Amino acid sequence: MPFKFIYFSTLVIPMLLFSCKKTVDAHVPPNVVFNQDTLHTYQDGIAGLQDTLLVGLTATKTEDDLKSFNASVAYDGANTTSTFYNYFVTPAEYLGFTKEIQIITRNQAGTERWVFSIVDRDGNITQKTFTLTVQ
Repeated sequence: MPFKFIYFSTLVIPMLLFSCKKTVDAHVPPNVVFNQDTLHTYQDGIAGLQDTLLVGLTATKTEDDLKSFNASVAYDGANTTSTFYNYFVTPAEYLGFTKEIQIITRNQAGTERWVFSIVDRDGNITQKTFTLTVQ
């Protein structure tokens, strides 16, 4: 009798454990789109010194509630960015929100890479970027 139990447990139990399908979290990041009308900046381009630009974007939930929004800038090819704007989503905006950000370019020629990041509650991140050549 003990032999049958050992035989059964060494064959059947591993088969049961490994045959179960595990659900894999798809990790779908939030959906984010720039407002692309003529009033908004949304792609690489040229801007003047101390130019005032408007950036608009809409973020919508895909898998998890939205958590935060961040706008950052890196100057002249730098790899690291500096935070320009940080926003934590309110419960009314968990499913989606629209933001308008006014940016003013530096009073110095060079490049400005703008990075807009949306994070959901699961930590999934969507980033949209554009680079301005300031002259």
